[in-house]
Amino acid sequence: MSKIIFNEHQMKLLENNENVDHVSERSIAYTPAFKIKAVKENLEGKAPSQIFIENGFEIEIIGAEKPRSCLKRWRKTFKQFGEEGFLTERRGKGSTGRPTSEEVSVEDNLRKAEARIKYLEAELEFLKKFRRTRKAGIKEEKVTKSEKFTLIEQIIRKYRIPRMVTYLCKMAGVSRSGYYTWIKADHKRAERLENDWKDYELIKEIFDYKKGRAGTLVIKMILENDKNVIMNHKKIRRIMRKFNLVTKIRQMNPYRKMAKANQEHKALPNILNREFGQDVPGKVYLTDITYVYYGSGRPAYLSCVKDVSTREIVAYHLSTNLKMDIVYHTLKKLGQSFKGMVHPGAILHSDQGFHYTHPEFQKRVKKMKLIQSMSRKGNCWDNAPMESFFGHFKDEVDYAECQTFNELKRIIGGYIEEYNNERYQWTLNKMTPAQYRSHLLAA
Repeated sequence: MSKIIFNEHQMKLLENNENVDHVSERSIAYTPAFKIKAVKENLEGKAPSQIFIENGFEIEIIGAEKPRSCLKRWRKTFKQFGEEGFLTERRGKGSTGRPTSEEVSVEDNLRKAEARIKYLEAELEFLKKFRRTRKAGIKEEKVTKSEKFTLIEQIIRKYRIPRMVTYLCKMAGVSRSGYYTWIKADHKRAERLENDWKDYELIKEIFDYKKGRAGTLVIKMILENDKNVIMNHKKIRRIMRKFNLVTKIRQMNPYRKMAKANQEHKALPNILNREFGQDVPGKVYLTDITYVYYGSGRPAYLSCVKDVSTREIVAYHLSTNLKMDIVYHTLKKLGQSFKGMVHPGAILHSDQGFHYTHPEFQKRVKKMKLIQSMSRKGNCWDNAPMESFFGHFKDEVDYAECQTFNELKRIIGGYIEEYNNERYQWTLNKMTPAQYRSHLLAA
């Protein structure tokens, strides 16, 4: 049985397709004519997915594997029974001859038995769904009237037993008249579902572009800034929940500690003291190094400097080793970004890693007229914004797929360019870091 579960809107879209006989939450019954047509086209060389798309099916709804599995099954039937195999009910040997009076009596009894089975199955399924619970041992979930009416309608349509309305309504504790009033309002619900579907397509476009890593607030900002669409974040969250768009969440990944500093290295006080709420560009910078593995597990090391006030990555350097040159090159690029203008009392904050406690590094920082600050030992929260950037970077960049160092260099450079100039951030008044820097300078 398919793992895909169709929602109400998807079921109605599928039922509107002329090639579909009926639909349940987990399966689609296709018309015999479509099956015959699909098999013939497939035997002529047309791909299963192409056949389904040309006949009005959306692969995103039915699933990418559905066309292939269906054609495989239908070709087997066609080979064994021909077209007749799709036009008549096959029992055992697939005979299609006219039944005798004795067989008619048997078939009549069989239909009655099937009707009884359907009735019992419907009753069992209704009770199972109606009495659902969140988890074992937790108080039962409250079911709304609309949910009850939807459930009754699904059961009746699935088992084709319209005479069970009164019975099911009584079992669910709702009125029969209320059910029919709800049925009459179907066009309003369909209109609402259609509107939700249009909003879903907008959200899905952004969700896919961000490779499933965009949350509600990120989607809201992109809609407003790039699509000129105003949508409440609660509505975005509701639609994402309704259509099963689950954001990939970063898992905690402990940062590997650098080599312990020797005695000549000197740790400095934590001057910044987590005062990350700066509103002057160039006043406070954070720096750190992270590991990046590419190709077949080869390591590379990314050193970055971040402006606390604008969240902008103002300098970075990628290296294949952890020699001191990695931080020297980063400092040089930071100096180039100053363009001869250094904010009086500007701070460069880091952890107590080997590179930052090195006497030569500290000497170069002083020469640049920067005040050096360091996190407390073993306390990553003292450099949290920098750690946060590395976390988002590792979530959103498929660096492990890079086969060469130059390829890795290009993809990281592209991401940082996008981060600085295209990534809207909720706490930056919904601006990009570059836009927010211009905003602060103009204020």
